[in-house]
Amino acid sequence: MSLNTPLFAELPAAEPIYQEHCSVCHGKNRLGITGPALLPENLRRLRKKKAFATIAEGRAATQMLPFSDKLNSEQIQELVDYIFTPLAETPVWGEKEILASHVTYPVESQSGKPVFEADPLNLFLVVESGDHHVTVLDGDKFEPIHRFASRFALHGGPKYNSTGRFVYFTSRDGWISKFDMYQLKMTAEIRVGINARNSAISSDDRFLIVGNYMPNTLVILDASDLSLVKIIPAVDSKGESSRISAVYDARPRKSFIAALKDSPEVWEISYADPPPAGFGTWVHDYRKESGEATTEQFPIRRIKLDAVLDDFFFDQEYVHILSASRKGEGQVVDLDLGRKVADLAIPGMPHLSSGITWKRGEQTLLATPNLKESAVTIVDMKSWKPIKKIPTLGSGFFMRSHENSPYAWVDVFFGKDKDAMHVIDKQSLEIVKTLRPAPGKTSAHVEFTRDGRYALVSIWEMDGALVIYDAKTLEEVKRIPMKKPVGKYNVYNKITRSAGTSH
Repeated sequence: MSLNTPLFAELPAAEPIYQEHCSVCHGKNRLGITGPALLPENLRRLRKKKAFATIAEGRAATQMLPFSDKLNSEQIQELVDYIFTPLAETPVWGEKEILASHVTYPVESQSGKPVFEADPLNLFLVVESGDHHVTVLDGDKFEPIHRFASRFALHGGPKYNSTGRFVYFTSRDGWISKFDMYQLKMTAEIRVGINARNSAISSDDRFLIVGNYMPNTLVILDASDLSLVKIIPAVDSKGESSRISAVYDARPRKSFIAALKDSPEVWEISYADPPPAGFGTWVHDYRKESGEATTEQFPIRRIKLDAVLDDFFFDQEYVHILSASRKGEGQVVDLDLGRKVADLAIPGMPHLSSGITWKRGEQTLLATPNLKESAVTIVDMKSWKPIKKIPTLGSGFFMRSHENSPYAWVDVFFGKDKDAMHVIDKQSLEIVKTLRPAPGKTSAHVEFTRDGRYALVSIWEMDGALVIYDAKTLEEVKRIPMKKPVGKYNVYNKITRSAGTSH
């Protein structure tokens, strides 16, 4: 199908309005150009009422202009209905489109020294979705160093390379951006899909892999300049195409782990050189200037499961993944054995990608919030059995701790108590304090400084803030205004894969 083929003859009123006012930024067929893709799959977090307001009033600090002076309310509503209507045919985004989108930016200096004085390992990247910017924050002084515009709707959390110098962002509409933390400059970008899920960087810093919802592919990039290495169709062992629900790096294994959203399979994709015995799928390398395809191994090992994985968590040794699905079918998969070894009996829908672990005597415990139940579940990592359920004021989304902190923090993301933040003693497994950083406003996503002395909480609102707490006394230290800071990511905690944060 040509990307220039009109797809909406059934919406004649909206089509000319869209083409006249929107297509220059969002593409003739809503696949995005400088503006994001306008497809229901990419707009799931945007309500129609908010979309109407955005078209009418524009969006501050972006290129999105107001159109209330050009369009009446009826026309704006027609546009809203139009962009929330699925495409009549699945659009193509393959090798040709990916290669055409690739861009590298000039770098003024190759110096290995940062252009700022702050500790480069105690920086935070704060993703502000309110106006689609990212702030680089000094984790010692709690002062912004730099702020820059990001792609629309970043998702999956930024991924640092092993030194923390380079970081990779993934947007909902498939853009991958590489940023130099030392020079505070963007170095390269490429669009690998129309609707991307998340990405992971290999432990040797050579490759970046991206999992897509649309099209159903995994895309492997050269991490140095984001040039295309390989497109892997996500097709299960029965020949059925599937979306990718998540992809992560399993550092000790020198492999990527990808879960198929529409099929009960998880894949292990080796980037070891040479790859382990028993792996043997060949892929093409598009990086050669000659244009001729050479071969490089990214073998795929398929593990068939009892249920689809929507979300999963690695143990610290990267031998086991603990998984959950939207149907409540939890399971423990042994990657060495290549099979399920236990059921995970947690009701509701545990948000395992936000799970954390810690030692309690001889036990290693996993704690996970739950998207459907008002509780935190504690699981013994040896028996795989839940040992305690801690009641909370509502279902939660994020949970965090630090090796140097006696506490684990969990938000109450949904419901009337969305402003609450529970602090749990990691030994007694009891809530010791409930904070309300901004009464009536959503509190979410804690992250700790490098040494664990301070905990940063997001006020998840357009007129939001970062609230910094002393992680020992639980007293507020400072408050920094921000525009819906949905996430913040400490360099050191991420590159050392702290047990207190997500990987």
